[in-house]
Amino acid sequence: MARPGFWDRRERAQETVRELKETRDRVEPWESLEGEIADLEEIAALSGEDEEMAGEIAAEVGKLERRLDRLELSAMLSRPEDSSNAYFSLQAGAGGTESCDWAEMLWRMYSRWCEDRGYAVRVLSLTSGEEAGIKSLLALVTGSRVFGYLKSERGIHRLVRISPFDSNQRRHTSFVSVDVTPELGEDIEVKVEDKDLRIDTYRSSGAGGQHVNVTDSAVRITHLPTGIVVQCQNERSQYKNRSSAMKVLKSRLYQLEMEEKEKELARHYEQQKKIEWGSQIRSYVFQPYTMVKDHRTGLTVGDIKGVMDGDLDPFILEYLRTAVGSG
Repeated sequence: MARPGFWDRRERAQETVRELKETRDRVEPWESLEGEIADLEEIAALSGEDEEMAGEIAAEVGKLERRLDRLELSAMLSRPEDSSNAYFSLQAGAGGTESCDWAEMLWRMYSRWCEDRGYAVRVLSLTSGEEAGIKSLLALVTGSRVFGYLKSERGIHRLVRISPFDSNQRRHTSFVSVDVTPELGEDIEVKVEDKDLRIDTYRSSGAGGQHVNVTDSAVRITHLPTGIVVQCQNERSQYKNRSSAMKVLKSRLYQLEMEEKEKELARHYEQQKKIEWGSQIRSYVFQPYTMVKDHRTGLTVGDIKGVMDGDLDPFILEYLRTAVGSG
């Protein structure tokens, strides 16, 4: 970059700087991990049979293993869209309050996973259940390789538990649909004809203060050819909500176009070809035993509390391994 004439062709220079940064972001974590492993090996060799030191070393090994898993996971994200931010949505299925409560539990789980990774989350639209929970939610998640990680979560998530809303303490099964699409960069253009849109405005009912509740600031956009519906209500102005909704719509249309044109990509997202309640990708069982099972990979985890607190990396990593192996 210090070479004379490097910045004469500004666009090319900026692209080179971007590629250099991406390379550094991929290489430096591996170099750092390698150095820490070497340091830990040296400490282990010097500690001999010291039991206290052995316990501390074992704890550090566990931390390094988790970092290694994340780096391995990151290395599998090779598609251009994998580095994008992501639009994340939840939709409660049939079952009323049960499913709405399950959607809220899932949102807590994903929020904790995002927090642990340092991702920023901005809720664009939230519709609460009539009695409790979340009926539907749309959020923008920003950070490094967000879409690459979260794309594994697209599909139906099933909960089995003793319902806290059932006085007879019966077991209930609830379903929530999760969808994830990439935020499009400025270099990607998706054309949408005005004649293909139906735009409705209505009074916002979600969070955002008094102002959003007294004006018709919320926006719902329906893409007539595909039936895709997007609504945004958490901004204070109708213009901002409309702008956000159009971005989400274009993201979903782009995703749909990719799936239609690329058979390989369609295989990665085969669980999204047709969303039906019951065609779950993952089951979360609270009673009569506790487990979380991913039906695409067969991975089963018994620590359901850890999963609900945001420990999703084992499922994401196994999914990407399976996807890479089948590709």
